[in-house]
Amino acid sequence: MTTNTPPTSGVQLIEVAPELAGQRIDNFLITALKGVPKTLVYRILRKGEVRVNKGRVKPEYKIQAGDIVRVPPVRLPERDAPAPVAQGLLQRLEAAIVYEDKALIVMNKPAGIAVHGGSGLSFGVIEALRQLRPDAKELELVHRLDRDTSGLLMIAKKRSMLRHLHAALRGDGVDKRYMALVRGHWPTAKKQVNAPLLKSNLRSGERMVEVNDEGKEALTLFRVLRRFGEFATIVEARPITGRTHQIRVHTLHAGHMIAGDSKYGDEDFSREIRELGGKRLFLHAYALTVPLPDGGELKLEAPVDEVWAKTVERLSAS
Repeated sequence: MTTNTPPTSGVQLIEVAPELAGQRIDNFLITALKGVPKTLVYRILRKGEVRVNKGRVKPEYKIQAGDIVRVPPVRLPERDAPAPVAQGLLQRLEAAIVYEDKALIVMNKPAGIAVHGGSGLSFGVIEALRQLRPDAKELELVHRLDRDTSGLLMIAKKRSMLRHLHAALRGDGVDKRYMALVRGHWPTAKKQVNAPLLKSNLRSGERMVEVNDEGKEALTLFRVLRRFGEFATIVEARPITGRTHQIRVHTLHAGHMIAGDSKYGDEDFSREIRELGGKRLFLHAYALTVPLPDGGELKLEAPVDEVWAKTVERLSAS
């Protein structure tokens, strides 16, 4: 039986570059063998087919600069090849890039596009970018945005930048600000929500987050940007911690749900916004300030999309 998908040509010997030192061998192989299922990576490690400096290693081994990694030939089944992303979507994402240099891409991600494939999706932003930038071999998401949230998303082109930004995110070096259209009159005096969040998976596999004393500490700072009488408010949300669905659950906890949020929102409020043409989740990552490795600072702002802008126009006229 023949296949059109060739194996990797023979044994590969890869010398570990200094910037990759300290990485686990399993993660190194998952990145080096793009598209190879993780189960196969762990199988070749378990069988001792991967050698470092001619010796067998465990998945948790941390590679060092100058290590010689022997990788056996790996045959990919055809069905594991990523499906090509539609040309129209590629063009849309290319047009959404607001900043790019040798080490970093920042995109104004459209609402409705996942950041990566999975959960029934064959592709997301990262898979599309790998198609758009085939020479950037180390493309990785720096952080995530929910599928229905729009706005500024960082993708590292180099592992050194990924490490730098992860360190900045763990500290207080990155300033991310969101805009949200919420139900009702958000009090000017309500400047923060400090409520621990606990993740749970429903039987359907859907992930839900709730305020729970047993959860992780979560803090979001809020500021009123614009009011629409007693009906709605646009607030700025600045998450100090980075928990899953943090802003969406904190606005719910405050009693001011985000328009278009099918999971944590208010259906009556969302329906009224939809009737104005607002068929989306009204959460947008609009401003980002990040420290760069050279000591400089990158400051970016991203405009909202046409659906958001026209809905707000109609809201202010009603």
